[in-house]
Amino acid sequence: MKRTDFPKLDERYYEGVTSGGLRVRVVPKPGFSKQYAFVAVDYGAIDTSFLRCGEKVVTPDGIAHYLEHKMFDMPYGDAMNRFAQFGGNPNAFTSYTMTAYYVECTDHFAENLQTLVQFVFTPYFTQKSVDKERGIIGQEIRMYEDSASSRVYENLFRAMYREHPIRVPIAGTVESIAQITPALLETCHRSFYSPKNAMLCVVGDVDPEKVLSLADSALPAWEAEAVTRLYGEKETPSVVQPQIEDAMEIARPMFLAGFKGEALRGRDAMRQEFIGDLAADLMLGASSPLYTELYGKGLIDSGFSAGYEGMKGVSLFSAGGETPDPKAVTERILQEAQRVSRDGFDAELFECLKRSAIGKRVRELDSFETICMRSCECAFDGAEYFEFPELYGSVTQDDVLAFIKTYLQTDRMSLSVITPKPERKDPA
Repeated sequence: MKRTDFPKLDERYYEGVTSGGLRVRVVPKPGFSKQYAFVAVDYGAIDTSFLRCGEKVVTPDGIAHYLEHKMFDMPYGDAMNRFAQFGGNPNAFTSYTMTAYYVECTDHFAENLQTLVQFVFTPYFTQKSVDKERGIIGQEIRMYEDSASSRVYENLFRAMYREHPIRVPIAGTVESIAQITPALLETCHRSFYSPKNAMLCVVGDVDPEKVLSLADSALPAWEAEAVTRLYGEKETPSVVQPQIEDAMEIARPMFLAGFKGEALRGRDAMRQEFIGDLAADLMLGASSPLYTELYGKGLIDSGFSAGYEGMKGVSLFSAGGETPDPKAVTERILQEAQRVSRDGFDAELFECLKRSAIGKRVRELDSFETICMRSCECAFDGAEYFEFPELYGSVTQDDVLAFIKTYLQTDRMSLSVITPKPERKDPA
């Protein structure tokens, strides 16, 4: 396996590829008793339409999440029971762009690692099992539908984007998952769960060569298929609608203002994330004048946050939380963007916030899960996460000002608001 060192972080990793094409990365942590193995597949909730062997396939919304639930089924039974037998603590998640399965253990690492690799790449779907899961996932969907924090994001995406599948909730809808069959799950697994479309990341006091050998021996035989993802027409800078409002059983209004960004890939996308997060810290961070003003007036509370996120085909800057007056907060954000664009910001504060942001990323390396998740996300996008000190260091005040001037504009903004339902009055 090839060793790559990152002296600024005092970190290193070993990387190789199994005979079946699975990329394997090992980040050694000598002296730690915990081992952590993470298999990520470059397939998420937005991958509902694609070309497979030249033919267009359109799958039901929520199928990536449904597939994640069913992957623990194996011909020998439930993989969870095998993990329990070897003291492994497994879990999984589906995001808009990635599905991941992981296990944490302090003993029987080899058995847990091989179980993980085997079940992720072994499709086994029965009609009875798929039908049973429909009710479980339906309950999960209803839980999300009853969550104001989930609804405010989903509504924002629908207001901002015309075609991109980010408009659809990760778990889908009760109606969409009713269309999912074992054959469709098999199609999606065969299309996206190729070892060449996945990555295994392991963190702990382990032997890198042994990890590669264990993964190679556990990986089933596989023939990759040619798949082209379809996300619709390229999004324009303008939004679909400026505001979307909903009412729920909540105590205080909740809002999320989103500003449409540019879809980037690789190192450019990673650097843009850092620029966007620095813009959020400078304009709306806890030490910023605007945050102090809004907090002092009772327009926001400690739950208010702002930041940047990007994924295949889209990116956005967003800010939100609970507030008695979403319109007033949003107007002040736009006004502050205009002021900063005109007057700039303090150079000393910028350098201080940049150092703080780098320090936060360094502290994140104490989390085995964060190391694996960030490594895989960046690898799938053609970037190297451990290069973040250099990329952060290259960001200038002019970069952040250009970001604010370009993206924090009214025509790029949508506002999602959740208001409390009016109290019902009993009939006299």
